[in-house]
Amino acid sequence: MKKILPLIIFSLALFSQSFAQSDSTTSEAKVKPKQKITKNVFATSKLINMQTTEMGAPGEFQFMISHHFSQIYDKNAGSQVGAQLFGINSGVAYTYLSFDYSPYRWINIGVAAAGSSKYEGFTKIKIIRQQTGLHAIPVSVALFSLVNVNTAPDKTITFAGDRYNYVNQLLISRKFNDRLSLQIIPSVVHFNKVPYGINNDNEVYSVGFGGKYKISDIVNLDFEYARQLNMYENILTSTGNIINYQPDLLSIGVELNSGGHQFRFFVGNTTFSSNVDQLSRNSMNIANGSLAFGFTINRSTFLGK
Repeated sequence: MKKILPLIIFSLALFSQSFAQSDSTTSEAKVKPKQKITKNVFATSKLINMQTTEMGAPGEFQFMISHHFSQIYDKNAGSQVGAQLFGINSGVAYTYLSFDYSPYRWINIGVAAAGSSKYEGFTKIKIIRQQTGLHAIPVSVALFSLVNVNTAPDKTITFAGDRYNYVNQLLISRKFNDRLSLQIIPSVVHFNKVPYGINNDNEVYSVGFGGKYKISDIVNLDFEYARQLNMYENILTSTGNIINYQPDLLSIGVELNSGGHQFRFFVGNTTFSSNVDQLSRNSMNIANGSLAFGFTINRSTFLGK
């Protein structure tokens, strides 16, 4: 009996040590991988004409100037094409001035002057952020909504609500690696008032696609394309004129990051500065060489700590 008792104690001690090691291994296996948010999917809140899923950090204020010149080439301009510096000095241009602020990480609000007596207010809400970890999410998703009001004198408008138009976009992006990010942009433009005529509608639908390719730490190549799905062919206006809008909207640009500022120089087949007109009333045909220069300047600063 005296020999058995020490043997039992030794066996229990060995079993206890083995159990402790097993429990330690199990605990290590249960350690959850940390969630890692994917940052800098795009360099700024706009791709070229369209929005991205990006927005400023909480407390960040952004000022943006987006300028669209006239057509690079106009077959009706003749020798004036060179005199107008290929659209840069034509006297026809649209400038978009916007101010936006991010009170929280998931929301951005702003106002803009869209040219031709048109003003806009907008908001962007981040719904999902791309991330890795135990709960991996492969994409970022945001909702962008914009209201546009035309304040120009118009005797045909008797109801104030007829001056308002809207844009709603679902932004779905993915950063594939440090260089390439892509985004899908389904959009709908709503007109409170549609001019009387044939083939007009209150809603104009489009599907867009765009992306960014990082060339270096300060240079990105941006591109975007949108296809208008309705209300672009054989539109009869209230004056009896027939209009054929161009359903294809294409832009390519180079983005430069200087630290405090972001500069973008681009060429595309629109001179409009607002998404309302770009996605519903664009008349520039790519096949005819109807392209125009443009540039965007971003400046951001923090209003909080």
